[in-house]
Formats: sequence, structure tokens, C-alpha cells
Amino acid sequence: MKRCTNEMNIGFFDSGIGGLSVLREALALMPNENYLYYADSDNTPYGTKTRDEVKKLAFRAVEFLISKGIKALVIACNTATSASVEDLRKAYDFPIIGMEPAVKPAVARSLNGGKRVLVLTTPLTLREVKFRELVTRVDPEHIVDGIPAPKLVELAERFTFDGPEVEEYFREILPWDKISCYGTIVLGCTHFPFFRDTLARILPQSIDIIDGNRGTVNHLYDVLKSKNMLNPSNKPGRVLFFRSGVPVEDPLLLEKYNRLLRS
Repeated sequence: MKRCTNEMNIGFFDSGIGGLSVLREALALMPNENYLYYADSDNTPYGTKTRDEVKKLAFRAVEFLISKGIKALVIACNTATSASVEDLRKAYDFPIIGMEPAVKPAVARSLNGGKRVLVLTTPLTLREVKFRELVTRVDPEHIVDGIPAPKLVELAERFTFDGPEVEEYFREILPWDKISCYGTIVLGCTHFPFFRDTLARILPQSIDIIDGNRGTVNHLYDVLKSKNMLNPSNKPGRVLFFRSGVPVEDPLLLEKYNRLLRS
């Protein structure tokens, strides 16, 4: 197993900007930590790639973050988690936190209302054994349906979160003829929470929209606390951004990143 030499930073890794939706939760809970954010934008999207391709890209990203010094890693990408988290945990000895679609809480709340659950995610996540095992474990009544929404990743990477193109895509992929059957929609890709406002506007108000971001960050906090790895400093931390291994220095892009962290 490989160890890290610098234990000051928490590394976040995603195929693109989606993991910023998780990082903003981390900043709210642990504002004194220092973060490194790796957006593999040169290789996005991951959801349409093979498992082996995603695994290779994940290891490349983690090796880069290790070279910059991390004490823990958040795979802020459901697809990369499905494809690589087990192998990464075998290879490295620091805490590695993965993403899991919030299917369990969605099933609990929808069963109480006699409704179904709709999971929006990427094609690869839907195909992975990890997702199927999750649904089998928490969905004994078989109320969970999954829909791939790969174009949402492409739209997000263009910072297009609302407008006619987004609404048209939702009109195209959602099962509008039976939308009243659903009580909860799970945003099963970290890019998707950026579309929450658009979804809330076009869906019936009775449908809850949830994601697993806060639960992931709470788990990260608990793990760091249990290992006495939280930053004891009272000073605000900082975030450094990288795109496929290159520092982000473009002020316009940095402003877009930071705007998403503040949203």
C-alpha cells in the first residue's frame, strides 16, 4: 500500500465539475480543511466509458493527488466509485470515501407513501454490479427504476443548468405518462444536483428530489474524526483546482468553479 507524505489536504476527484456539488457540502461542514479538487475534464464523461477505462483514469487522478499531498480522498463521482473504489482501497492506506446513490432513504420515504423511486444516473453506473447490489439490498418491494441521463453531464460541463435545452432533455427522458407514480427522484450522479432547480420547476411538487452528497460528507467527517485526522486549525482553509493534472489559473473558470461552491 502507498502512503501519503503530506497529511494536510483532502483530495476530491471527479470526471469534471460534478464533484463540486459534494465539495460545497464539505466546505460547509469543514471550512477549516484544505482541499485539492481534481476535475478530469479532458476525459469527461465517464458514464459512457468502460469500467476498465474509468478505473485507469481514477488511478491516474489519485496518483496525481498523492503527489500533491492528501490525507484522505473523496471519489466525488458515482461512476468512478462503482468502477474503482474497491481497487483503490486495496492499493492505498488512507481513507477513501466513495459515492452511493441515495436509494436507501428514497425507498424508505417512498414506501411510506406507496410511491415508486426513480434514479437518474449514468449508463455505466446503471450497468455496474455495485448499483444492482445496492438496489437488491434496499428495495425488497421492487419499487426502484433507473434511467440513464448522460447528456446532463455534457450540459453541466458547459455550465448549462437551465433553459430550453435542459428542459427539453428532461421532457425527453422522464416517464411523463406515469410521473405521478413516483414519490422520489434520486440524483445519482454528482453533476445532477446542479439541475435541481429546473427539475423542481417542471416536476409535480409532490415529488422529492434527493442526492447522497450530504451523507457522503458526513461519513467523511466521521472517518476523519475517528482517526484524529481533522485539521485543528481555526483558520479558513483553501481549495486548489486542477483539470486533468494541470492547475486551473484561468480567472473566468475559477470564478465559475467558486460560484458553484457558493450556490
